[in-house]
Amino acid sequence: MPIPTVTVVHAPACHSCADAQAALNHLGREVPMRVELVAADSDTGEALVGIHRPSVFPLVLVDGAFFSQGRLPRRKLWALLGSGPAVSPR
Repeated sequence: MPIPTVTVVHAPACHSCADAQAALNHLGREVPMRVELVAADSDTGEALVGIHRPSVFPLVLVDGAFFSQGRLPRRKLWALLGSGPAVSPR
């Protein structure tokens, strides 16, 4: 099974962005994944914002597909990545 890539498009001084990064760091200890952090004001970030048009940050993509915007839905992400019952989201 290929390792999924979770892309987090973040903005400066964004509490939900920091929260999402912390959650992904925690989950990354249990589930193999690549985490890609992209600043919203970078060329890549601007392109992703233009495509997905989030109303709030962070914009989160899993393998290039829209996953969420705003506060990261941890349980939904855990389920998508197939972490199983051994991992509990905080």
